Amino acid sequence: MRKRIQRQEAIRTIVRRERVRTQRDLVDHLREAGFVCTQATVSRDIADMGLRKLPEGVYVLAEDIHLQRMISELVESVARSQQLVLVKTSAGGGQGVAAALDAAALDSIIGSIAGDDTILIVTESEEAAEAVRAGIEKFRGRR
Repeated sequence: MRKRIQRQEAIRTIVRRERVRTQRDLVDHLREAGFVCTQATVSRDIADMGLRKLPEGVYVLAEDIHLQRMISELVESVARSQQLVLVKTSAGGGQGVAAALDAAALDSIIGSIAGDDTILIVTESEEAAEAVRAGIEKFRGRR
């Protein structure tokens, strides 16, 4: 049971950071993270976790679908400087995107401040900031 929970946490992290298109890709990413499992095991995990495939063919967590839509429709650019991530949105989109980021409860985000078209995100480390930036770019369909 504990092994399954750890594997599913790893899947959550992988899906948020990478553009995973197939179960085989996910098995390979899990192997790199130290988990040895079969495609059948990953298939069960996908069903248990409620992962969905976007029209672009990329797996996303069910709780991130709203976030992905907000980002793909409203975010214009993303930049990182050390532990900070600056997100520029279309006019009026800042607070909505920030609320969607807050609702996703991303582990590495300490907090954010949103204005009309700008969001400043503070993370716990430079690595976390890069992961947040890459995740936002992934949801924008870039990377």
